[in-house]
Parts: sequence; structure tokens; C-alpha cells
Amino acid sequence: MSETAIAELPRDFDGLRTTILAQRERLPKRIAQIAAYALDNPDEIAFGTAASIAVSAGVQPSTLIRFAQHLGFDGFTSLQGVFRERLRERNSSYEERLNTLRAGEDTSEGNHRILDGFLTASRKSLDVMSRTLDQAALDRAISMLAGAETIYILARRRSYPIAGYLAYALGKLEVRSQLVESAAGLDPEIIAFATPKDAAIVVSFSPYAPATIEDARGLAERGVPVVAITDSAFSPLASVAQAWFEVAEADFGGFRTLSATMALAMTLAVGIGEAKRAGRRRRRGRD
Repeated sequence: MSETAIAELPRDFDGLRTTILAQRERLPKRIAQIAAYALDNPDEIAFGTAASIAVSAGVQPSTLIRFAQHLGFDGFTSLQGVFRERLRERNSSYEERLNTLRAGEDTSEGNHRILDGFLTASRKSLDVMSRTLDQAALDRAISMLAGAETIYILARRRSYPIAGYLAYALGKLEVRSQLVESAAGLDPEIIAFATPKDAAIVVSFSPYAPATIEDARGLAERGVPVVAITDSAFSPLASVAQAWFEVAEADFGGFRTLSATMALAMTLAVGIGEAKRAGRRRRRGRD
């Protein structure tokens, strides 16, 4: 085992992800490359072969073994088991999740116990954000978004409530925005109107919505500033965004909260509104 291997073996995917992120600045180049690929493509790690994964990640198969040993595993197969367990848990039905929540509980207090569980998870998420949010990054993102002619908002699946709130709040604050959604499948046409004078807020968490990632990359390639809310430095959004925020949401019984993400979205909306209003006051003062 590598001398630089971590002291404690990660027991689940969340622990593994936390370990990788904590070590990301110190990882050797090739190990960092496969680590980024692993967090971006966990399903491929779960079911691919060492040879196929190595080709996709652009590394040698031996790097996979070094990566596993660096994390404390005796080989790549053991590491792969963590990714397979994550997939099994992620694909569990909502019925199975409910059974997990209800197992061994006092039925007279069951609903209150569920509420307490989600409140605890929400407090944990909010506490982590309070301690880790980069103030300079927040100020930079708000300044960038406030200077845009139109703010395009992209999010799908679990992240969609954040997009809906942002569109609502920015509208009430008289900030021009465009929620990218279309029952007719016109998302590409809507996004095509964005120019470098605009900006985009993009939200996606693992497993990342492929359409959201593709849209974000397209915007960035056309010079549209992108502000991303995601869950990892290895997220595909982090590499295309001019400013991005890492949000770690806790879960209860497999149901992940959106508390910290919503708090951040509210902060961005109000900050943009305030910056726009201050700009209007300055212009009136010069007239």
C-alpha cells in the first residue's frame, strides 16, 4: 500500500467522496485525473472493467490500482464495491426508502421522527455552508449576474425547484431572467439567444443531468458567463463556470435535502436585486 494512503478506509460513497475532496489539492496528477473521472462518472466505475475505465479516463489500468490503494483499499475491485453499493442505494424505490425510514419506529411518533430527521439534515447542510462558503466568490458571482442583461436559469430533475424559485424571485425583484424550460423541447433555441452580455445560473448535482451539463458547456463556449451550484470540485460544471459553489446537502433515509441550496439561491437573488437597485440609484445621481 502507498505510503501516502489515507489512514481510515471509506465505508460508503459519501465517505469516499469526502475523502477525495479533502485530498484533492495533494493528489498526484494521474490519481487526481481518475478521481475526477470517478466522481463525475460513478456508474461507469461501478460496472466498467478496469481496461474500459482506464481508456475512458485517459489513464493506465495500473493507475486505477494506485488510486484504490491511495484510498486505503487493497485493490480496485474493493473500491468498485463502494460504487456498486451507491448505485444500489440510489436506485432503491421510494417504497424501499419509506420502509427504511419506518423500520423499528414507534408508530405513534413516526411522522414526528421523520420531520426531526429532515430538520436535522437541513441544519447540518446549513451549518456546513455557513462555515465553508467563500465570501469573495459570492460577491464575484453576484456582481457578474447583476451586470448581465438577461440571466438564464438552468436546472433539471431534483435541482429544478431551485430554478423555479430563482425565476420567481428575480421576476419579483424586476431582474430580467429566462427560465430554460419548454414542453415543446425548445431549450436549445431558448439558450441560443444568450450572448456574452448575459449570464447563466446552472444547478446540477450528482448524478449530473446530461442535458444541463451539455447546455452549460455550450453557453461557456459562446462566452456566456456561467455561475454554477454543484456538489464537487470534480463536477463537470466546475470546469466551465466562471464562479461556482460547492454545496454539500445532508440526507435522511436516502432523501437528500435542498435547504442549503435554497438558502444560497435566495442570497443570490436578493444580492442581484440589491446590486441592480444600487446601480439605478447611481445612474439617477449622475443625471
